[in-house]
Amino acid sequence: ALQTYQTDPAMRKMLTQLYFYIMPVFNVDGYHFSWTNDRFWRKTRSKNTRFRCHGVDANRNWKVKWCDEGASFHPCDDTYCGPFPESEPEVKAVAHFLRKHRKQIKAYLSFHAYAQMLLYPYSYKYATIPNFSCVESAAYNAVNALQSAYGVRYRYGPASSTLYVSSGSSMDWAYKNGIPYAFAFELRDTGHFGFLLPEMLIKPTCTETMLAVKNITLHLLKKCH
Repeated sequence: ALQTYQTDPAMRKMLTQLYFYIMPVFNVDGYHFSWTNDRFWRKTRSKNTRFRCHGVDANRNWKVKWCDEGASFHPCDDTYCGPFPESEPEVKAVAHFLRKHRKQIKAYLSFHAYAQMLLYPYSYKYATIPNFSCVESAAYNAVNALQSAYGVRYRYGPASSTLYVSSGSSMDWAYKNGIPYAFAFELRDTGHFGFLLPEMLIKPTCTETMLAVKNITLHLLKKCH
């Protein structure tokens, strides 16, 4: 985005008219653990006093239909929702930031691995969101833009019907708290095996995803809510 600011009018428009808040890694401890111990680790690394299992699924820990369908009460399960909503400091910190700025925030994009999907609410139920036509149009255009880079086709649609029903997600929470564009990217997996990846493996996913993000942002500037 910064490298093309001077040469790309669309990028210049985006960065002039909008603020971008970027968090490179949400689950820092869990991400580190995925490099050192368990390639497919998804939870946080918080300790449980009653069980030897570690962590909570941070995308089941938000206060929106918390620990309903698609989440587990058992601390050893991958989809453990935690002892209570926002029990994890990572979730609590981001929720606090979003609450503080929610009147100004128009879009919330979260990035996960991996499935090659672009999802939008709802996750916790089979239902159509009120601004479905705007969000559906943005998703359609975004996956087409993404495909234009390397031919990779992403599925898109409501998370509940496109992937599965899950409760307590950050995307649903953001949408229910007044953020009209809420998306979750399930990025294609580039893999990591305890060493730094060559740029040739990482760059395609970043490049194509940036095209999708750019497309969603330009759609947002059309005032379609």
